[in-house]
Amino acid sequence: MLLQNGKTGKDETADDTRPLSGEVFGALINLSGRRRFTSQRLVLYAVLASQRHEGAVKIAREALGLFRGAHAGLVKGSDILPGIFCEELREAYFGKLDGDAQIVYFIDLAERTLNAIEDGLRDAPALLEELVRITTPLLGILNQITTVYEEQSKRHAVLMKKQLRGIMTDIETIAKQAKMVSFNARIVAARAGQAGKEFSVVAGVLSNITTEIDDLVRVALSGATA
Repeated sequence: MLLQNGKTGKDETADDTRPLSGEVFGALINLSGRRRFTSQRLVLYAVLASQRHEGAVKIAREALGLFRGAHAGLVKGSDILPGIFCEELREAYFGKLDGDAQIVYFIDLAERTLNAIEDGLRDAPALLEELVRITTPLLGILNQITTVYEEQSKRHAVLMKKQLRGIMTDIETIAKQAKMVSFNARIVAARAGQAGKEFSVVAGVLSNITTEIDDLVRVALSGATA
């Protein structure tokens, strides 16, 4: 998986990379799901607008705005969102699936359809018919792209668990070494008699700390393997 602080470029790779958090993946999946929901809402209210339902055009335009904003955030990125951050997404948006072009076409067609309905133009029915026609295949594309985000999120979670287990194992090794040092220090302090009394206290504190670290590591490791 290629992590990048990307924007939209099909052939661009950012100079600096940044790991993605679970919160970011949650935001990406939510935005991708928002596109699915708002696309359906948009078409529904476009149909109602063509039947002169009061307020339908306004609701359809709001849905279009949300759809357009979600797509821009997912593809172009922001201070929080990474844009196109892996090859799987690049392929989904700009490869065989041609997701970006299909979504942009839907946005443009929806805008023209709503304008035509609102202005009572003769081509409004034909535009609406085309908008309704492409909605089902578009939903299929949106579902596939959402699946990519979900799969990337799962891979991220697995990677984070592996990294956590590795870190905890390193800490556990260090704690064991520190405990051995503490044990040896107590022996040296005992041999030193009164002169080693203060040193013995320090060694005891170190032993208590390593015991607490052991407990924390066990809890963390049990969580990482859950």
